[in-house]
Amino acid sequence: MTSIFDFDYFLSAFPLILPYLPVTLLIAFSAMAFGLVIGTGAALIRIYRIPVLRQLATLYISFIRGTPLLVQIYLAYYGIPKLLQYLNAQIGTDIDANRVPALVFVIFSCAVNVGAYLSEAIRSALLSIERGQAEAAYSIGMTPFQAMRRIILPQALAVALPNLGNSFISLIKDTSLAFLIAVVDIMAAAKIIGGRSLRFFELYLAVAVIYWVICILVEVAMRRWEVYLTRGRRDIAGQ
Repeated sequence: MTSIFDFDYFLSAFPLILPYLPVTLLIAFSAMAFGLVIGTGAALIRIYRIPVLRQLATLYISFIRGTPLLVQIYLAYYGIPKLLQYLNAQIGTDIDANRVPALVFVIFSCAVNVGAYLSEAIRSALLSIERGQAEAAYSIGMTPFQAMRRIILPQALAVALPNLGNSFISLIKDTSLAFLIAVVDIMAAAKIIGGRSLRFFELYLAVAVIYWVICILVEVAMRRWEVYLTRGRRDIAGQ
């Protein structure tokens, strides 16, 4: 009789799955990096009320937040090759869409998705900084770019960090959708191995533990980073 749960197989699943962890981490960190660029750009466009771009940024955020990530991944996976084919026909380029790795579509989709959520967090953080600080920076000769980079953004980062951390944790868990378009991450590895052993429960439980540990580590790192960024502000407030 087959046992309900094979603890030994559960433990042996980790060495089989962990070699694919770098793929999961690559998706998460790459998408977060690109998402921060997208989110910051969209936030600044909305704050400075740039005509046309502001409406496009609002539409982008509304669409992304109103549709599932899975649908967005499929739209990128099937839509971007069609766009490349159209560009090939219109401007004479020779881009082979079939040679673009599926991993690229996943990173692109996750970056665009998390960027919409980061945009709101970054926008709120920037608006929380007193306008007088920017005016003081201008009065000593700083350009708007210098004031933003040296005065506003460091403080806004400390304010936005909890939301950024939560978004990153959600992004890490969302990478589990990558296997649906043939990206072999830890989720896909568990499915492939389970097809041979039929021990899906033990394998998926191992995957769950891996995600859980990663998220705990990220949460701890974010808390320490937040303490570091806000330490100076607390010291000043306590004086």
